[in-house]
Amino acid sequence: MIYSNIKNKNEYKFLDEKIQKCFEYIEENNLKDMEKGTYEIDGKDIFVNIVEYKTTKAENRFWEAHKQYIDIHFMLEGKEYININFIDDMEKKPYIEKDDFLELIGDKKISVLMKERDFLICYPNDAHMTAVEVENPEKIKKAIFKVIV
Repeated sequence: MIYSNIKNKNEYKFLDEKIQKCFEYIEENNLKDMEKGTYEIDGKDIFVNIVEYKTTKAENRFWEAHKQYIDIHFMLEGKEYININFIDDMEKKPYIEKDDFLELIGDKKISVLMKERDFLICYPNDAHMTAVEVENPEKIKKAIFKVIV
């Protein structure tokens, strides 16, 4: 897991070139004005999902992880908590390969507060629970980059 703000992206030049492409895409495109949907950057190797949803209490959410893709959550509007734990510290449900989805059960180790222009990189060993309200439910918009492992 790596948590930062896009203004600090130069501190992460050591990261894979595919992740650097995501940072470039953020800087070169007005993501806030993009419609909800999926946009290819480099075929199935790198793409971005623009999503909008309303945050809620943690008990209404679920844990997930992915084996085939790294997630880069980039906040466009609003704020949310993303809860984090390691998948090895959680109970694993059956992996759904076609959706690259691993559901998990367990408790959080930390919560990351996501505000505008913050990013969170979740690797395959990072369980994450998104859409957790900060103070009250609120509508958020964010980009979720998917980078093939």
